[in-house]
Amino acid sequence: MADDALTLHEAAAELGVHYMTAYRYVRLGQLVAEKDGGSWKVLRSDLDAFVAGAAAVAESSEGGGRRRAPWAERLESRLLVGDARGAWGVIENALAGGADLDSVYLDVVAPAMASIGARWERGDLDIAVEHRATGIVLRLIGRLGPRFVRRGRTRGSVVLGAPAGERHSLPVSLMSDMVRLRGWEVSDLGADVPASSFLHAVLTTPEVAAVGISITTSEGLVPAQVALETVRQAVPGVLLVVGGNAVHDADHARSLGADGLAGSADEFVALIEQHLTADSDRGDIAG
Repeated sequence: MADDALTLHEAAAELGVHYMTAYRYVRLGQLVAEKDGGSWKVLRSDLDAFVAGAAAVAESSEGGGRRRAPWAERLESRLLVGDARGAWGVIENALAGGADLDSVYLDVVAPAMASIGARWERGDLDIAVEHRATGIVLRLIGRLGPRFVRRGRTRGSVVLGAPAGERHSLPVSLMSDMVRLRGWEVSDLGADVPASSFLHAVLTTPEVAAVGISITTSEGLVPAQVALETVRQAVPGVLLVVGGNAVHDADHARSLGADGLAGSADEFVALIEQHLTADSDRGDIAG
Protein backbone atom coordinates (compact mmCIF):
# COMPACT_ATOMS: atom_id res chain seq x y z
CA MET A 1 0.00 0.00 0.00
CA ALA A 2 1.04 3.64 -0.49
CA ASP A 3 2.63 5.63 2.34
CA ASP A 4 -0.50 7.79 2.68
CA ALA A 5 -2.68 4.78 3.46
CA LEU A 6 -4.69 4.80 6.68
CA THR A 7 -6.03 1.89 8.64
CA LEU A 8 -9.79 1.71 8.80
CA HIS A 9 -9.60 2.60 12.49
CA GLU A 10 -7.65 5.74 11.61
CA ALA A 11 -10.08 6.60 8.82
CA ALA A 12 -13.01 6.15 11.21
CA ALA A 13 -11.35 8.45 13.73
CA GLU A 14 -10.86 11.16 11.11
CA LEU A 15 -14.47 10.82 10.03
CA GLY A 16 -15.62 10.97 13.64
CA VAL A 17 -17.53 7.70 13.40
CA HIS A 18 -17.33 4.28 15.00
CA TYR A 19 -15.11 1.69 13.31
CA MET A 20 -18.14 -0.44 12.38
CA THR A 21 -19.75 2.56 10.69
CA ALA A 22 -16.65 3.05 8.59
CA TYR A 23 -16.63 -0.68 7.86
CA ARG A 24 -20.24 -0.41 6.68
CA TYR A 25 -19.22 2.44 4.35
CA VAL A 26 -16.62 0.11 2.84
CA ARG A 27 -18.97 -2.85 2.46
CA LEU A 28 -21.54 -0.67 0.72
CA GLY A 29 -18.97 0.72 -1.68
CA GLN A 30 -19.25 4.25 -0.33
CA LEU A 31 -15.70 4.41 0.97
CA VAL A 32 -13.00 2.89 -1.23
CA ALA A 33 -10.68 0.57 0.70
CA GLU A 34 -8.41 -2.37 -0.05
CA LYS A 35 -7.47 -5.41 1.97
CA ASP A 36 -3.83 -5.43 3.06
CA GLY A 37 -3.19 -8.74 4.74
CA GLY A 38 -5.99 -9.13 7.24
CA SER A 39 -6.96 -5.46 7.57
CA TRP A 40 -8.55 -2.73 5.50
CA LYS A 41 -6.50 0.25 4.33
CA VAL A 42 -7.86 3.54 2.98
CA LEU A 43 -5.86 5.90 0.80
CA ARG A 44 -5.86 9.54 1.89
CA SER A 45 -7.19 10.56 -1.54
CA ASP A 46 -10.11 8.12 -1.25
CA LEU A 47 -10.95 9.39 2.23
CA ASP A 48 -10.91 12.98 0.95
CA ALA A 49 -13.18 11.95 -1.96
CA PHE A 50 -15.60 10.33 0.48
CA VAL A 51 -15.72 13.45 2.65
CA ALA A 52 -16.22 15.67 -0.41
CA GLY A 53 -19.04 13.44 -1.63
CA ALA A 54 -20.77 13.50 1.72
CA ALA A 55 -20.49 17.29 1.81
CA ALA A 56 -22.00 17.54 -1.68
CA VAL A 57 -24.95 15.38 -0.63
CA ALA A 58 -25.52 17.54 2.46
CA GLU A 59 -25.33 20.74 0.41
CA SER A 60 -27.78 19.33 -2.15
CA SER A 61 -30.21 18.32 0.58
CA GLU A 62 -30.05 21.73 2.23
CA GLY A 63 -30.76 23.37 -1.11
CA GLY A 64 -33.87 21.27 -1.60
CA GLY A 65 -32.28 19.22 -4.39
CA ARG A 66 -31.89 15.48 -4.56
CA ARG A 67 -28.57 13.84 -5.32
CA ARG A 68 -28.74 10.39 -6.81
CA ALA A 69 -26.55 7.87 -5.04
CA PRO A 70 -23.81 6.39 -7.27
CA TRP A 71 -25.00 2.82 -6.81
CA ALA A 72 -23.29 1.51 -9.96
CA GLU A 73 -19.92 2.84 -8.84
CA ARG A 74 -20.42 1.41 -5.37
CA LEU A 75 -21.34 -1.98 -6.76
CA GLU A 76 -18.33 -1.92 -9.07
CA SER A 77 -15.99 -1.23 -6.17
CA ARG A 78 -17.33 -4.27 -4.29
CA LEU A 79 -17.14 -6.49 -7.37
CA LEU A 80 -13.54 -5.50 -8.07
CA VAL A 81 -12.41 -6.78 -4.69
CA GLY A 82 -14.61 -9.88 -4.81
CA ASP A 83 -16.84 -8.73 -1.95
CA ALA A 84 -20.08 -10.65 -2.59
CA ARG A 85 -21.61 -9.69 0.74
CA GLY A 86 -20.88 -6.02 0.21
CA ALA A 87 -22.25 -6.21 -3.35
CA TRP A 88 -25.54 -7.55 -2.04
CA GLY A 89 -25.56 -4.75 0.53
CA VAL A 90 -25.30 -2.19 -2.28
CA ILE A 91 -28.27 -3.81 -4.07
CA GLU A 92 -30.34 -3.85 -0.88
CA ASN A 93 -29.60 -0.21 -0.21
CA ALA A 94 -30.42 0.79 -3.79
CA LEU A 95 -33.81 -0.91 -3.44
CA ALA A 96 -34.37 0.69 -0.04
CA GLY A 97 -33.46 4.04 -1.60
CA GLY A 98 -36.31 3.77 -4.09
CA ALA A 99 -34.77 1.99 -7.09
CA ASP A 100 -37.18 -0.40 -8.78
CA LEU A 101 -36.15 -3.82 -10.07
CA ASP A 102 -35.60 -2.64 -13.63
CA SER A 103 -33.41 0.22 -12.40
CA VAL A 104 -31.30 -2.13 -10.30
CA TYR A 105 -30.51 -4.15 -13.41
CA LEU A 106 -30.25 -1.32 -15.94
CA ASP A 107 -28.76 1.49 -13.83
CA VAL A 108 -26.71 -0.43 -11.27
CA VAL A 109 -25.71 -3.94 -12.36
CA ALA A 110 -25.31 -3.37 -16.11
CA PRO A 111 -23.17 -0.18 -15.84
CA ALA A 112 -20.98 -1.74 -13.15
CA MET A 113 -20.28 -4.79 -15.29
CA ALA A 114 -19.84 -2.71 -18.46
CA SER A 115 -17.19 -0.64 -16.69
CA ILE A 116 -15.40 -3.75 -15.45
CA GLY A 117 -15.52 -5.25 -18.94
CA ALA A 118 -14.10 -2.07 -20.47
CA ARG A 119 -11.30 -1.99 -17.91
CA TRP A 120 -10.42 -5.59 -18.74
CA GLU A 121 -10.37 -4.81 -22.48
CA ARG A 122 -7.97 -1.92 -21.83
CA GLY A 123 -5.69 -4.27 -19.93
CA ASP A 124 -6.32 -2.60 -16.57
CA LEU A 125 -7.75 -5.76 -15.01
CA ASP A 126 -6.90 -9.43 -15.17
CA ILE A 127 -9.58 -11.68 -16.65
CA ALA A 128 -9.80 -13.40 -13.26
CA VAL A 129 -11.23 -10.21 -11.75
CA GLU A 130 -13.83 -9.94 -14.52
CA HIS A 131 -14.83 -13.59 -14.17
CA ARG A 132 -15.08 -13.29 -10.39
CA ALA A 133 -17.26 -10.20 -10.72
CA THR A 134 -19.51 -11.99 -13.20
CA GLY A 135 -19.87 -14.92 -10.81
CA ILE A 136 -20.90 -12.59 -7.99
CA VAL A 137 -23.42 -10.79 -10.19
CA LEU A 138 -24.96 -14.08 -11.30
CA ARG A 139 -25.46 -14.98 -7.63
CA LEU A 140 -27.05 -11.57 -7.03
CA ILE A 141 -29.41 -12.20 -9.93
CA GLY A 142 -30.26 -15.57 -8.41
CA ARG A 143 -31.34 -13.82 -5.21
CA LEU A 144 -33.30 -11.14 -7.06
CA GLY A 145 -34.90 -13.43 -9.62
CA PRO A 146 -37.98 -14.49 -7.60
CA ARG A 147 -38.96 -10.83 -7.21
CA PHE A 148 -39.38 -10.54 -10.98
CA VAL A 149 -42.10 -13.19 -11.19
CA ARG A 150 -45.45 -11.50 -11.68
CA ARG A 151 -48.55 -13.14 -10.25
CA GLY A 152 -51.51 -14.07 -12.36
CA ARG A 153 -51.94 -15.66 -15.75
CA THR A 154 -48.93 -15.52 -18.04
CA ARG A 155 -49.09 -13.85 -21.43
CA GLY A 156 -47.27 -16.74 -23.10
CA SER A 157 -43.72 -18.02 -23.36
CA VAL A 158 -40.46 -16.87 -24.91
CA VAL A 159 -37.11 -18.55 -25.40
CA LEU A 160 -33.93 -16.58 -24.74
CA GLY A 161 -30.30 -17.53 -25.16
CA ALA A 162 -26.91 -16.74 -26.67
CA PRO A 163 -25.68 -18.61 -29.78
CA ALA A 164 -23.01 -21.29 -30.01
CA GLY A 165 -19.58 -19.93 -29.11
CA GLU A 166 -21.03 -16.93 -27.27
CA ARG A 167 -20.05 -17.23 -23.61
CA HIS A 168 -21.71 -14.10 -22.26
CA SER A 169 -24.72 -15.36 -20.32
CA LEU A 170 -25.21 -12.30 -18.11
CA PRO A 171 -27.19 -10.25 -20.70
CA VAL A 172 -29.53 -13.23 -21.16
CA SER A 173 -30.09 -13.55 -17.41
CA LEU A 174 -30.85 -9.84 -17.02
CA MET A 175 -33.25 -9.80 -19.97
CA SER A 176 -34.97 -13.00 -18.80
CA ASP A 177 -35.90 -11.52 -15.44
CA MET A 178 -37.11 -8.24 -16.92
CA VAL A 179 -39.29 -10.06 -19.46
CA ARG A 180 -40.71 -12.20 -16.64
CA LEU A 181 -41.61 -9.02 -14.79
CA ARG A 182 -43.76 -8.09 -17.79
CA GLY A 183 -45.84 -11.23 -17.46
CA TRP A 184 -44.11 -13.74 -19.74
CA GLU A 185 -42.78 -17.20 -19.00
CA VAL A 186 -39.14 -17.36 -20.02
CA SER A 187 -37.09 -20.36 -21.02
CA ASP A 188 -33.57 -19.08 -20.30
CA LEU A 189 -31.09 -21.25 -22.20
CA GLY A 190 -28.03 -19.24 -21.13
CA ALA A 191 -24.92 -19.00 -23.30
CA ASP A 192 -23.29 -21.18 -26.00
CA VAL A 193 -26.56 -22.66 -27.28
CA PRO A 194 -26.40 -24.67 -30.55
CA ALA A 195 -29.01 -24.03 -33.22
CA SER A 196 -30.54 -27.48 -32.65
CA SER A 197 -31.04 -26.68 -28.96
CA PHE A 198 -32.82 -23.42 -29.73
CA LEU A 199 -35.18 -25.42 -31.94
CA HIS A 200 -35.63 -28.12 -29.28
CA ALA A 201 -36.58 -25.45 -26.72
CA VAL A 202 -39.11 -23.90 -29.10
CA LEU A 203 -40.71 -27.24 -29.90
CA THR A 204 -40.94 -28.35 -26.27
CA THR A 205 -41.99 -25.08 -24.62
CA PRO A 206 -45.76 -24.42 -24.58
CA GLU A 207 -47.16 -21.31 -26.30
CA VAL A 208 -43.85 -19.88 -27.54
CA ALA A 209 -44.46 -16.44 -29.01
CA ALA A 210 -40.87 -15.38 -29.63
CA VAL A 211 -37.20 -16.33 -29.59
CA GLY A 212 -34.60 -13.80 -28.47
CA ILE A 213 -30.91 -14.28 -29.20
CA SER A 214 -28.27 -12.17 -27.46
CA ILE A 215 -25.09 -11.52 -29.47
CA THR A 216 -22.36 -9.75 -27.54
CA THR A 217 -19.34 -10.41 -29.78
CA SER A 218 -18.88 -10.59 -33.54
CA GLU A 219 -17.95 -14.27 -33.25
CA GLY A 220 -21.57 -14.98 -32.37
CA LEU A 221 -23.05 -13.48 -35.53
CA VAL A 222 -22.76 -16.51 -37.81
CA PRO A 223 -23.93 -19.05 -35.19
CA ALA A 224 -26.87 -16.75 -34.43
CA GLN A 225 -27.74 -16.60 -38.10
CA VAL A 226 -27.71 -20.40 -38.26
CA ALA A 227 -29.96 -20.63 -35.20
CA LEU A 228 -32.41 -18.11 -36.63
CA GLU A 229 -32.59 -19.96 -39.94
CA THR A 230 -33.04 -23.32 -38.18
CA VAL A 231 -35.97 -22.09 -36.11
CA ARG A 232 -37.50 -20.15 -39.00
CA GLN A 233 -37.62 -23.19 -41.26
CA ALA A 234 -39.13 -25.47 -38.62
CA VAL A 235 -41.49 -23.02 -36.90
CA PRO A 236 -42.22 -20.16 -39.31
CA GLY A 237 -44.80 -18.45 -37.11
CA VAL A 238 -42.47 -17.66 -34.21
CA LEU A 239 -41.12 -14.11 -33.87
CA LEU A 240 -37.32 -13.99 -34.05
CA VAL A 241 -35.53 -11.12 -32.31
CA VAL A 242 -31.85 -10.35 -31.73
CA GLY A 243 -30.04 -7.90 -29.49
CA GLY A 244 -26.63 -7.19 -28.02
CA ASN A 245 -23.52 -5.15 -28.71
CA ALA A 246 -22.64 -7.04 -31.89
CA VAL A 247 -25.87 -6.07 -33.67
CA HIS A 248 -25.55 -2.56 -35.10
CA ASP A 249 -29.13 -1.68 -36.03
CA ALA A 250 -32.47 -3.05 -37.24
CA ASP A 251 -31.16 -3.55 -40.79
CA HIS A 252 -28.28 -5.61 -39.45
CA ALA A 253 -30.75 -7.66 -37.40
CA ARG A 254 -32.85 -8.39 -40.49
CA SER A 255 -29.76 -9.33 -42.49
CA LEU A 256 -29.11 -12.05 -39.91
CA GLY A 257 -32.60 -13.44 -40.43
CA ALA A 258 -34.33 -11.83 -37.45
CA ASP A 259 -37.66 -10.04 -37.54
CA GLY A 260 -36.38 -7.20 -35.40
CA LEU A 261 -33.89 -5.75 -32.95
CA ALA A 262 -34.59 -5.22 -29.24
CA GLY A 263 -32.31 -3.25 -26.95
CA SER A 264 -34.47 -3.63 -23.87
CA ALA A 265 -37.20 -5.78 -22.35
CA ASP A 266 -39.81 -3.16 -23.22
CA GLU A 267 -38.73 -3.17 -26.88
CA PHE A 268 -38.76 -6.97 -26.94
CA VAL A 269 -42.26 -7.17 -25.46
CA ALA A 270 -43.49 -4.43 -27.81
CA LEU A 271 -42.26 -6.46 -30.80
CA ILE A 272 -44.09 -9.53 -29.50
CA GLU A 273 -47.31 -7.58 -29.05
CA GLN A 274 -47.05 -6.11 -32.56
CA HIS A 275 -46.42 -9.57 -33.97
CA LEU A 276 -49.38 -11.12 -32.15
CA THR A 277 -51.64 -8.26 -33.17
CA ALA A 278 -50.61 -8.65 -36.81
CA ASP A 279 -51.31 -12.40 -36.64
CA SER A 280 -54.72 -11.72 -35.13
CA ASP A 281 -55.57 -9.18 -37.81
CA ARG A 282 -54.56 -11.64 -40.53
CA GLY A 283 -56.75 -14.27 -38.90
CA ASP A 284 -59.74 -11.90 -38.83
CA ILE A 285 -59.28 -11.08 -42.51
CA ALA A 286 -58.99 -14.75 -43.40
CA GLY A 287 -62.11 -15.51 -41.36
